[in-house]
Amino acid sequence: MNQNTIGKSIEFSGIGLHTGVKSNVRILPAKAKHGIVFHILNGEENFEIRADVKYAVYGNRCTCLKREDYSIQTVEHLLSALKGLNIDNVIIEIDGPEVPILDGSAAQFVEFIEAAGIVAQEEERLYLEVEELLHFVDEETGSEYFAYPSKKSTIEASIDFLDKKIDYQSARFHENLSYKNEIARARTFVLLQEIKPLLEAGMIKGGSLKNALIIAEEDIKRENVNTIISKYELDNVNVDLNDLVLNEQRFPNEPARHKLLDLIGDLSLLGKTIQGKIIAKRPGHKSNIAFANYLKSYFLEKRKLKGMPVYDPSVEPIFDIEGVKKFIPHRYPFLLVDKILTLSKDEVVGVKNVTGNEAFFQGHFPGNPVFPGVLQMEGLAQTGGILALNTVPDPENWDTYFLKMDNVKFKHIVRPGDTMVYKMVLLSPVRRGIVHMQGTAYVGNKLVSEGELTAQIVKREKS
Repeated sequence: MNQNTIGKSIEFSGIGLHTGVKSNVRILPAKAKHGIVFHILNGEENFEIRADVKYAVYGNRCTCLKREDYSIQTVEHLLSALKGLNIDNVIIEIDGPEVPILDGSAAQFVEFIEAAGIVAQEEERLYLEVEELLHFVDEETGSEYFAYPSKKSTIEASIDFLDKKIDYQSARFHENLSYKNEIARARTFVLLQEIKPLLEAGMIKGGSLKNALIIAEEDIKRENVNTIISKYELDNVNVDLNDLVLNEQRFPNEPARHKLLDLIGDLSLLGKTIQGKIIAKRPGHKSNIAFANYLKSYFLEKRKLKGMPVYDPSVEPIFDIEGVKKFIPHRYPFLLVDKILTLSKDEVVGVKNVTGNEAFFQGHFPGNPVFPGVLQMEGLAQTGGILALNTVPDPENWDTYFLKMDNVKFKHIVRPGDTMVYKMVLLSPVRRGIVHMQGTAYVGNKLVSEGELTAQIVKREKS
C-alpha cells in the first residue's frame, strides 16, 4: 500500500480535556515520507515536534509529546484517527497546549479527514514486521502486551477492572474493519468517584458529559456526587447509584473500544505500520508508551540483524587461512580472520574462531578473558582489506591502510569459544583507492560490534 496525505487543509477549535484551554488547530497536507509533525505556534515562533515515541511522555491520563521546553498534550485521539484512516503525512499546527477533546472520541477527527479527502502518494507505506512472539509486561502498572507474527495488521485490547465494577471487555481492529464505525466513536471514560480527586489535582478542567462517558460505582458517597453534580451542572440528571452509567453508551463495550482507540494512537508514534497481531491486556498511556519503546528497540535490533550472514561450517570457504595470508600480510599473533566465506565486488564475509590460546587473553583480563573491542575492529579491517584488495589484479603488491573509523559501537562481550562472523559492505564506489565500508561483527544471532571504516589501498614499495 502507498502512503497517504489529506486533500486540503482542516481547521477546528476546542478546549483541552485537562487544561480547559482553547486551542486552534490546522492540519495541512505534507509530502511523502514527511511523517506526522506538530508545529506549536507561539506568537511568531513555530516549534516542531515529530510524532515519534522518542518524544512521548506520560502526562497524567494522556499522552504528551515533549521536546526541549515545548510540549503538546492529549495527542492520542487525533493520532488514532490519522492512523485509523491510513494517513501517513501531515503537518499539525496548534496554538495551544492541548489537542481539543471535542466529544471525547475520534469521531469528529474522522469527519474532518474524510471531508478533506484522502490522497494517495507515490511512496510505499513502511511496515514493521513482527517475526517472532514478543511479550512485554509493565511491572509498575501490570499491563501486559503480546505481539505475534501475522500477515495482517491486527490489534486487540481488553480490560478487566473488576475492582472498579467494569467487567471484562475486549475490542479488536484490523485492516478489513471500518475504523470510523467500529472504533472512532468510542469516548474516553472516567469513573464517577475519580472525578473529584482529578478536579482537586487540577486535571480534567475541560471535562463534561459532552466529552466523556461517566461510569458510577454502587458505593459512591453522597458528598462526592453533590460535588460532581455542582461542577457539571447535572441537577437535571438523575444520578442513580444503582445505575452504573450516567450517560448512554455508544457500544456495549465502549470502554474497551476507547482503550483500543488510545492504543492505536500511541503505537502510531512508531512512525510505521506494524505487520503482526498485537494483544494488550489492561493497556494505558504510560504502559503503551513503554511498549512502543520496547517495540522500537526490537525493530532496530532486527534491522541491524536483517543482513546477518549465515555461517555453515560444513560449506567450503572461498579462502581458508592460507588463502587469507596470500591477500593480507598479517601473521601470528595479529592475523584476526581465519577464512573468507563469501566475496563479491561490494561485500565480504569472514570468520574468526576465538580460542583461549589468543595471546592477548593473558592480560585482557586475567581470569575473565574478553576479546578486545579494538581488535574486533581490526578483524573487520582485515576482512575489509580483502574486499579492498580484490579490486586490483595483483593484491600481493598492495597494502590496505585504514584512515578512520566512525560510529563504532560495541554491543556484547566476546569470549573464548565464540565464533565471530565479520561482514563488510561497500558504502560507496572505490575512488582513487579510497574504500568506505560498513562493518558488522556477529556471534550467533547477536550483533557484537559495528562501525564505518574508511581505508586506502596503497601500492607496496619494493625494498
